[in-house]
Amino acid sequence: MHDITIISMIFTAALALVCLFLILSPLFKWDTYLHVSTKNQDLASTKEALLTTLNEIEFEYKMDKISHADYKNLKKQYESEVASIMKEEEQLTDKPVDQELMAEVEKEIEAQMKSYQSKKGEGK
Repeated sequence: MHDITIISMIFTAALALVCLFLILSPLFKWDTYLHVSTKNQDLASTKEALLTTLNEIEFEYKMDKISHADYKNLKKQYESEVASIMKEEEQLTDKPVDQELMAEVEKEIEAQMKSYQSKKGEGK
C-alpha cells in the first residue's frame, strides 16, 4: 500500500509539471532561442535596413542636418551596399529557364492569339 502512494505522488508531480509547462510555454518566445533563418531572409532584412537608412540620410540632408559632401559620401556608400545585396539576391533566385518549355508556351500563346484574331475578324 505504501508503494502505491509513492508511485501515485510521482505520477501526480510529473503530470503537474507537464501541465505547468503547457500553460507557461506560450509565454516564452522559443524562436528567439532557436533562431533559424535563411540567407534570403537575412538579405531582405539587411536590404530593408539599408534602404531605411538611405531615406533617413536624405531626410537629414533636406533638413540641413548634414553637409552636401557627407550626404553624397553616405548615399554612395549605402547605395553600393544595396546594389551588392540586390546582385546577391538575384544570383540566389536566378534559375535556368527550360528553353523547350518556353518555346512551347510561346507557340501556345501565338495559337491563342491567332484564334482570337480570327474570331474577332468573323464577328465584324
